[in-house]
Amino acid sequence: MIFDMTTAGSIELMADLIRHDHRSLDTMTLSPVGAFQTRTTTLETLMREVTDCLAESFRNRAVGDFPMLYFACGKARVGSTALSNLFGMTGMPSYYQPLKAMLRDAQVGQPLSPWIVPSASDTPRIFSKETIGPYVLAESLFNPLKLLIDAGYPPHRLHLIALDREPASALASWLDKLISRASETTLLAHYVIAALSAARVCSYAREQDVAVTHYVYEVSKEPISSIRVLFDRLALSGCFAEEAVTSWQQPEQGHGTNARVIFPTEAAIYKVPNLHTSDSAYRYQSRPTSTLTDAQLGVLERCGVNAVYRDSVAACIRDLGLSAATSARLFGDRAGVAA
Repeated sequence: MIFDMTTAGSIELMADLIRHDHRSLDTMTLSPVGAFQTRTTTLETLMREVTDCLAESFRNRAVGDFPMLYFACGKARVGSTALSNLFGMTGMPSYYQPLKAMLRDAQVGQPLSPWIVPSASDTPRIFSKETIGPYVLAESLFNPLKLLIDAGYPPHRLHLIALDREPASALASWLDKLISRASETTLLAHYVIAALSAARVCSYAREQDVAVTHYVYEVSKEPISSIRVLFDRLALSGCFAEEAVTSWQQPEQGHGTNARVIFPTEAAIYKVPNLHTSDSAYRYQSRPTSTLTDAQLGVLERCGVNAVYRDSVAACIRDLGLSAATSARLFGDRAGVAA
């Protein structure tokens, strides 16, 4: 099966398959896409290749040798890079999408290098972030948590931090930041797919008895209190420091100066100018949405992306124990998504 993602109808059909976790998602043909994917393959094949590579490095490890992994995952452009920098500022090793880097190597038939996770005896806690999307179907559909568990990472040593962001703002960010790498039509389709796939990761986590905490980007409007509550929820109160939230390097230095954030080696095509906003602290960055069309907004509603966000907000309020007053300040009428 090959999907043409150029029409609203085809996007809605794909969205329905994702919501029902249909088997065809694993076996449908994924055709080459320029330099991003040079082989014809399936999601099932790519996932197996990455899993097998990870399993080689996990196979001979005792369960107690796996560090506690705080695993942040969501659609792309949800503030995950800033969060990874923040965790790195606490002194915790913070990994920048190591699994998607492996997937991307598999997409072009390159030999895979496993993610080498440190020993718990040396490093008891680590952070990693993975984003879903944006350039090809495989990275918009893949489940990075499944890669870890199938490869042998113990579920009780994982805590999923489920990320989300108000749908129109996140889509506007995709269209602004990524348009040099993919067409508007492709980005819209992959955005919908990635948003729904992120919800599928949460469902999988619950099936595997992985602890889950929902963290929606809009809570960063009140960064210190929100991060304090997040760390309390993660049993990391002892790692919290206001300076890790408020006092980063100077903006002109860029996020790469944080030595505790560990970046993978990736092809030049993934180096998008000005993709990440340099900043001197962890904070909310607003995104205008006036450039979005009624047709694009309609796709978000019909395909269930807005519904996923509403669920994320409700879960975030519950998981972080936010009061009604705090929730109203942070989300208003749920950031413009009608109830």
